[in-house]
Amino acid sequence: MSDMHPDQETTYKAAGVVSGQPTARRMPTIPGTKDDGTLSEDPGVRAPLVLGDRSFNEVTDIVCGYAEAPMPKIWLAAFTVAASVAGIANIMILYLIITGVGVWGLNNQVDWAWDITNFVFWIGIGHAGTLISAILCLLKQNWRTAVNRAAEAMTIFAVICAMIFPGIHVGRAWMAWFLAPLPNSNGIWPNFRSPLLWDVFAVSTYGTVSLLFWYMGMIPDMATLRDRASLRLHKGVSRGFKMPMPIGDGLALSFMPKPDQIRVFAYGLLSLGWRFSSRHWHRYEKAYLMLAGISTPLVLSVHSIVSFDFATSVIPGWHTTIFPPYFVAGAVFGGFAMVLWLLIPLRMILPNFSDLLTLRHLENMAKIILLTGTMVGFAYAMEFFIAWYGANEFEFAVFANNRVNPAKAPYWWAYWTMIICNVVFPQVFWFRKLRQNPLVIWIVASAVTVGMWFERFVIIVTSIHRAFLPGEWHMFFPTWVDILTFVGSCGIFMTLFLLFLKFLPVFALSELKIVMPQSHTDDHH
Repeated sequence: MSDMHPDQETTYKAAGVVSGQPTARRMPTIPGTKDDGTLSEDPGVRAPLVLGDRSFNEVTDIVCGYAEAPMPKIWLAAFTVAASVAGIANIMILYLIITGVGVWGLNNQVDWAWDITNFVFWIGIGHAGTLISAILCLLKQNWRTAVNRAAEAMTIFAVICAMIFPGIHVGRAWMAWFLAPLPNSNGIWPNFRSPLLWDVFAVSTYGTVSLLFWYMGMIPDMATLRDRASLRLHKGVSRGFKMPMPIGDGLALSFMPKPDQIRVFAYGLLSLGWRFSSRHWHRYEKAYLMLAGISTPLVLSVHSIVSFDFATSVIPGWHTTIFPPYFVAGAVFGGFAMVLWLLIPLRMILPNFSDLLTLRHLENMAKIILLTGTMVGFAYAMEFFIAWYGANEFEFAVFANNRVNPAKAPYWWAYWTMIICNVVFPQVFWFRKLRQNPLVIWIVASAVTVGMWFERFVIIVTSIHRAFLPGEWHMFFPTWVDILTFVGSCGIFMTLFLLFLKFLPVFALSELKIVMPQSHTDDHH
């Protein structure tokens, strides 16, 4: 016998869930595949993109159930940890504002080491999300259905984390209005030729377009959540809030709005009056495709602009024309890894998640990581070739002495960590069984994420800690404020992502249903 309140159980049944979780069904064997959707040895057979022989209604129940039913206890534990770590970031930022940037491990030579390393890292992660979704949309790749929504959300949260670091690096936060183009008493305007100002315009434009792209895709799904909550209210199966009591079921708070009343209001406001009419769908598809077309070149150009911050200088290690394509490939590389790092654990935690994020999705993403990882490895080699072929003694010394040689390079460990994580680890995806193993994929994705951070560290620190004159050589050592600020930014990112997972649809319902077999038959009953 269930220990749930009858009204609560009725609510779950109306939402298509049992005991607070979407119902599970056994996946039938599909010709040419195994029960888990793994491809057979026949290369002409493709595994389905939605497993379990689901109906349209069941897919709706599963996706909406994640936002409607209580999340597992592990989600609450993860959210508590992430929110606590995010609080550390807030404390560190407040401490820096009160004390000054001197609490960071800065010096005259390496003055932008830690914050710009983290800025470029988060920007790379953020650029990849929309790039993944937009390009796959334009190329009409159906397997994007399982990853596009999470990738787009990841973009927004990563850009938020990225903007923290240049914002606090200026030191006196209360003087931030000086950054605006205001004709003050001294007639000083911002330098529009500054690469940092390029970043302001580029990143803000990209963040705005990415937010619109993400929000546009969720409008139909938020309307679905609105209508489901409204239906439950109409049937009288929604409950009000209760105050936890030491004994008993709790004290009812009748004056509090019911959860579904809040859902109807919030989702109704965000869905902008969506009514699933043919006119709405027609305009939605045109607007979504237009935003995808705008996002793709914007992403490519924005990350190229970020690379120009380095390439336009004359500092050895930065002054190279390979940086723009190198940074774009690295963004896709690190972005796919971050998406996999986030989604693979969800396949184990959330019920029926593996039916929507199948091994076919994971394998395709593993192939892209292998491709982009090879491109990044080629860029690493080209840096040495360009330095050697250009016959620039200082340029070649940066790579040969400042990075590679353990006998001369104090940061050699960072360089070789980058090589092992970004070049060596992805090579396991040449083997079919390994790129279809979720645990192996997650380990490689974790390594790539670490390697991409070290790539930014190597580019920035090892290029500027040794100037042309040995008397100007300085070492950079991060302080505990540096480290905790970055760790805190990771907490902010995870907190936002977990909130997204709880309150917003993780999958695009309309796109999931398009790739299901039922949508390609003449029988629509």
